[in-house]
Amino acid sequence: MKKIINTKDAPAPVGPYNQSVLAGGMLYGSGQIAIDPATGNLVQDSIEDETRQVMKNMGAVLQEAGLGYENIVKCSVFVSDMHMYSRINAVYAEFFNEDTAPARELVEVANLPKFVNIEISFVAVAK
Repeated sequence: MKKIINTKDAPAPVGPYNQSVLAGGMLYGSGQIAIDPATGNLVQDSIEDETRQVMKNMGAVLQEAGLGYENIVKCSVFVSDMHMYSRINAVYAEFFNEDTAPARELVEVANLPKFVNIEISFVAVAK
């Protein structure tokens, strides 16, 4: 059995997918980009602002499922420029305790949806 979980507090999917799927005690979160759900505009003033909006969007999906960042066990981070690694990490660290942070990969890619600089997907353990 699977349960679809979407929220108006994160950007609406722009294709045939959902924000997240709960299955087998795990929440699988689709990749989030820095769209402000209140305005529909991209947040791209800086990589820090962009990363923070992505993390907030992830948080909204988690909250809709009754979970928090502490439930995340794996993140997949896709970036357009590996030179932004340390700046992304600084913001990412605002949301996770280093001792209990999830597993993660950060991969540079040629392009991302809407040509953003960062996209993050996640897997979380449901309570």
